[in-house]
Amino acid sequence: MEKLARRSGEPRNFQAVLPPELWIHLAVVACGNRLEETLVMLKSAVLFSHRKMQFHIFTEESLKPEFDKQLRQWPDSYTKKFEHRIYPITFSVGNPQEWKKLFKPCAAQRLFLPVILKDVDSLLYVDTDVLFLRPVDDIWKLLRQFNSTQLAAMAPEHEIPKIGWYSRFARHPFYGSAGVNSGVMLMNLTRIRSAQFKNSMIPTGLPWEDMLYPLYQKYKNAITWGDQDLLNIIFYFNPECLYVFPCQWNYRPDHCMYGSNCKEAEREGVSVLHGNRGVYHDDKQPTFKALYEAIRDFPFQDNLFQSMYYPLQLKFLETVHTLCGRIPQVFLKQIEKTMKRAYEKHVIVRVGPNQMR
Repeated sequence: MEKLARRSGEPRNFQAVLPPELWIHLAVVACGNRLEETLVMLKSAVLFSHRKMQFHIFTEESLKPEFDKQLRQWPDSYTKKFEHRIYPITFSVGNPQEWKKLFKPCAAQRLFLPVILKDVDSLLYVDTDVLFLRPVDDIWKLLRQFNSTQLAAMAPEHEIPKIGWYSRFARHPFYGSAGVNSGVMLMNLTRIRSAQFKNSMIPTGLPWEDMLYPLYQKYKNAITWGDQDLLNIIFYFNPECLYVFPCQWNYRPDHCMYGSNCKEAEREGVSVLHGNRGVYHDDKQPTFKALYEAIRDFPFQDNLFQSMYYPLQLKFLETVHTLCGRIPQVFLKQIEKTMKRAYEKHVIVRVGPNQMR
């Protein structure tokens, strides 16, 4: 398709002809004071990605105009890389107020994405406090790794089960030996909609939508982390349905604040950063905060190395008093590689391959 999209000798412009069914679909749920955080997450996706994306933003009525306004103000060179659609917060089964108050405001909305996005085949859901440090295209490719029974993918909640939260404190079933974290979740929505899920309520399987509210009713007094706990319960009973990707795709403070314990990130660098526990907005984990502020404050049209990477390196020097700050290469490896690729692509397109030295 890429060859068909251009004449011989022309620079690649695959995006111009990429049909909508090949776009990446990225979903986020934002309520309360999560406007800025969500926009920074979307900015990180647009800065580094190649394939065109469709953003599905679920939010409260009061935030809709500001989301629309902010996204339309981005430069044309970036807005052409995505389209966005804004949805209201809706729950198709059970008590909407109960769902809305589960764990964090509106977080349970993600459980209903297979029901709402009926025309979407596959989807990447992320929390608002996620940052992409490499193209979204790369995590999207993990969908190809699914076997015939897998319909969703998440990372482990902890790398060391004996000190993980679920293995020590959970009062409900959870996936595997340490549970999974739902802050970054790939979903094959077509498979989810057609599957029958084993459960602890009836001897036969239930469709996704029919299972959600009875499951919540059964376990609501035992769960702590809301919708994430419900997902852990679902995949406890249906382990063959889950693909587990490594921690570099959902790297959290737990992976470094007590000492480095994400081997994949040590080897390849952090691919997707997840700043849970509000670490972008306090001084407890300055390495995470530095990355968030670097992407937030980066002027779109500036040089990535001069205006983001080099200042970030200097900022990291101020974080070496923390355990996370002592491993800057883990945080910088992928973002440096991504910036180099973007720079080389820019030079080849603007100067031309025949004029390169």
